[in-house]
Parts: sequence; structure tokens; C-alpha cells
Amino acid sequence: MTTLRQLHYLVALSEELHFRRAAERVNVTQPTLSAQIQELEKRLRAPLVERGASRVTLTPLGREIAERARRVLSDVQDIADLAASSQHGFDGTIRLGVPPTLGPYLLPHIVPDLHGKYPDLRLYVREGKPVELQGQLQSGGFDLVISPMPIAHGDLEVERLFREPLRVVAAPDHPLASKQRILSSDLAGQSILAIERGHHLHEQVSQLCEDFNATLLRDYEGTSLDTLRLMAGMGVGLAFLPALYVRSEIDGRNEIAILDINMPNLFRQMGLAWRKRSVHAALFKEIADLIRTTAERKLPDITVTR
Repeated sequence: MTTLRQLHYLVALSEELHFRRAAERVNVTQPTLSAQIQELEKRLRAPLVERGASRVTLTPLGREIAERARRVLSDVQDIADLAASSQHGFDGTIRLGVPPTLGPYLLPHIVPDLHGKYPDLRLYVREGKPVELQGQLQSGGFDLVISPMPIAHGDLEVERLFREPLRVVAAPDHPLASKQRILSSDLAGQSILAIERGHHLHEQVSQLCEDFNATLLRDYEGTSLDTLRLMAGMGVGLAFLPALYVRSEIDGRNEIAILDINMPNLFRQMGLAWRKRSVHAALFKEIADLIRTTAERKLPDITVTR
């Protein structure tokens, strides 16, 4: 018979569209995942996956079954959460997903307060790209996700947390670095670095380049914020970096210049999301309030939203 594990593997494959990456995500070998997908196809007597030389595509039926499997896995996780809640209340482990462009620069400020308020609560944190995090939240892989907005899934509850400004950085000898303040018009024709596709920040910077008539360096996409900082510092181009990252990794250092730009609407909005049916919804709302309260107290760079 069809198993939950097989459905879990199919969902992972539908999101990764790559057998090796899907296998790594669910912590099995590629042959194991491939064999279980084939067994699922055999059980259902229908092809679910088109296996090409360079990529994987789900059949129309495969996509429909994967979508229904997400709902099934979400319901199963809610049942497990309900049972745990009846025994332990707010004890146990919360699985939190967070993008790598935010987690290392926000969580060190939040976790001590969270542990102080809920000493018996354990936090398991895993990083990922926002689209992947939201998909795994839907299928029960996470309990909570902090993600740039918009978070469009209708079956998720979302609490706005804060607006985080984006800073413009450049090499110290860049022509704009000597200006006391720059305008958006100064960005016209400039070369702009961005993080790789799949991150909300990539899409945001791409749109900014269109708005300001700047050039996005698509052949020099960074795999991390550190990579962007290093390339910007070497004069490859300008970069838009989140304020919390700048606060943590750049403030007080002289190898890169932070430009003073007159653009009050240059920010990204962060939200906290969970499944609407979660039995821990009350706890998650308290966590959202704690994040906002802590941010107001410790992080003057950002603007809390309620």
C-alpha cells in the first residue's frame, strides 16, 4: 500500500525537481528515493515522474498527487502536534525555517528571550530559500517559518513582524562612495550585484534595477551575503544588503563603504507563518509578539509592524 514516506519523497521531488537534492533533503540516498518513487508509481499504476537526462518533471497526475500529498502530510503533522500538545503543553521542539539572509543576524537576539520565556521549549532551526521553506511548512516539515513577504499560501496564517531596510554598499574607491548622500537617480547605469535566484532578495533587487535603470550582473550572482560583500568590496559592483547583516558584518570595518541613500521605501517586510490548523497557534502568536518586542528593544535598524 501507499505509505506516508513515499508521499513525503514525492513532495520533496516535486519541489526540488532533482533526485539528488530531493534525497539530501529527506536524508536518504538517491537510489532509495528513486526506488520508493518507482514503488509508488507501481502501486498507483500510473506514471508520476518524467525522468529526463538533465532534469525531472512531474506528470500532470504527479503534480496533482503531490499537491494532495502536501495536505495529507500537513494533517498528519497536525495530529502529532495535537497529541503532543495534550501531553506537554508548550514543551517539546518547534521546527523553525528561516532564510540564510536573515537567520544568523536575527536569531542571536531573539533566542535568549525565547528561552527565558519558554525554558522547556526546544528550537530546531534550518535554513533555506523562502519558497522551499513555505512549501515545507505546508507539508509539515516545519512548524514555523520566518520569511520575506508576501507569503501567498492561503492555508497559512501570517503575522507581520518588521520592516528591514536595505543598505547600498560599494568599494571605498567607488565614485559614489565619496558623495555625502546619493539619490536614486545616481544608481542609473550602475552595475548591481544580487544573491542567486530562489531568494526573495534576488527578485527584489532585480526589480530595483528596473526601477532605477541600473544593470543587474546576472553572471556574478552571489551564493551568500558574504560573497556579495566581498565582490562589492573588490569593485565588481554595488550591492543591496539587509540592515541586520550590515550591522553584524560591516559596521566598523573599512574595507567597504555604506552609502547614505535618500530612499525611505528601500526595505523588505518580514513575517512569521504557520499552518492555520496548527494546535500551537496561540503559542506562535506569542512568539511573534516576543520577536517584535525584542526587536524594538535591541535592533534600532528595523521598524516593527503589527
